Amino acid sequence: MSISNKVFHKELLSEMKQRLIKIKEGGGLKNIQKQHERGKLIARERIDYLIDQGSEFQEIGAFVGYEMYEEHGGCPAGGTVGGLGYISGQLCVIVANDQTVKAGAYFPITGKKNLRFQEIAMQNQLPIIYLVDSAGVFLPMQDEIFPDKEHFGKVFYNNSIMSAMGITQISAVLGSCVAGGAYLPIMSDETLMVKGQSSIFLAGPYLVKAAIGEEIDAETLGGANTHNTISGNADYQFDTEQECLDQIKRTIGKLGQFEKAGFNRSTPKNPTKNLEEILDILPELRTKPYDMREIIERLVDDSEFDEFKKEYGKTIICGYARIDGWAVGIVANQRLVIKNTKGEVQIGGVIYNDSADKAARFIMNCNQKKIPLVFLQDVTGFMVGSRSEHSGIIKDGAKMVNAVSNSIVPKITIIIGNSYGAGNYAMCGKAFDPRFIYAWPSAKIAVMGGEQAAQTLLQTQVASMKAKGKVISKEDEDNILKEIKDKYYTQTTPYYAAARLWVDEIIDPLATRSIISTSISAANHSPITKEFKTGILQV
Repeated sequence: MSISNKVFHKELLSEMKQRLIKIKEGGGLKNIQKQHERGKLIARERIDYLIDQGSEFQEIGAFVGYEMYEEHGGCPAGGTVGGLGYISGQLCVIVANDQTVKAGAYFPITGKKNLRFQEIAMQNQLPIIYLVDSAGVFLPMQDEIFPDKEHFGKVFYNNSIMSAMGITQISAVLGSCVAGGAYLPIMSDETLMVKGQSSIFLAGPYLVKAAIGEEIDAETLGGANTHNTISGNADYQFDTEQECLDQIKRTIGKLGQFEKAGFNRSTPKNPTKNLEEILDILPELRTKPYDMREIIERLVDDSEFDEFKKEYGKTIICGYARIDGWAVGIVANQRLVIKNTKGEVQIGGVIYNDSADKAARFIMNCNQKKIPLVFLQDVTGFMVGSRSEHSGIIKDGAKMVNAVSNSIVPKITIIIGNSYGAGNYAMCGKAFDPRFIYAWPSAKIAVMGGEQAAQTLLQTQVASMKAKGKVISKEDEDNILKEIKDKYYTQTTPYYAAARLWVDEIIDPLATRSIISTSISAANHSPITKEFKTGILQV
């Protein structure tokens, strides 16, 4: 084990935590102070007050919007704070507008993040709590957030679908709620407001005056008293935010029990191998080999892993284990260079015919047995070349992709290292509908490795310039290559991915067990009703 590996990963973790500290300042300390001066809590304070004492809030999407919209002053955490938390003993999805970020206005990525929370609530049949404090659509970018299928209006479509599904939705309006956004609380099961602080209206006082010439103040137009005594839009009004949030706790505490999926869970046990050694095992250089079993044995209960087809298809490891008591099937990329029984050398991190076949079979087994799947990604792609092509690597890869696509058990993906090309797909990347997907700070997500991509792009760009009659020197090529590499490597970082919600969150590797456990707890609220079918498999 290398000391430098541990130092490197601790530096990555330190960098991640420093960035999180800045993100959690939202729109800045001055805006936080203004919120407090108005007697209002900020988004994370509201969530902390709402969740059960001693429990942990599993934030999702903290890095959403990271380094985006800088021309508009940025959008920390996408202007919304949300995730999974326990309220009165019930696991819930909680979504809170951050009023300190552009008055809680919706940027394009804000809409995508809010839709992701609704998707989590629907997929896992969890109650969802909206803590509303928003100025509505960010007007300078309205064309990118208002009209399309997956834009702002989808929020209200989902409100309706969730209501029909019987999913509890509660909205606490703790500040502004204007224009189209006014539909969200009114389409929830219950709407709570705070006197002198909350307002709900389709058009505010200025717009009302401009449209019809009527002069009216915000409180009379759409304040808590108006909607509780005149319009009947709201159901409760309170003197303080805390009283409002207390009512949510009481309501959630009275929810009845619904049918669950029934995933197997026994008494949790810690790994017998030291979890912190993961930081030693994972190499700093992404090209260096390591034994993925050593990672697995530090994530699973009792470090006990029942490996499936151990001597076959060795570049993918499959097997059964428990994580925090939950039974899981693990599909992981082996990073050691190995020899198969034919004496052929196989490169770690690459998916070969036999490993794709094995993984497809194991995934089907887990669906038969109703065991959730955990994918541990460190994949560089499928094997290329005439031998693989002639052996049918495409059809074997297609079997694995088919099995992943049609899985009816929850899929939880952890991107540990590389996540390249079709390997990202086969190992249940974002496009393949994992119930949750997380990345370690060491993750790299791209269509191919940086060096190969940069050289390919360089050749294309230089050929195009030469075709136009330009003379390209070696120095010019080196400068172009550096520019391409810098841009490409920026786009492969987990921060770039998390900013765009390609992953739900960047996580501390040492928190992986608890995060997987909470994810399966969430998934367990949703019974499996579909039959497992793969359709046609190419043989």
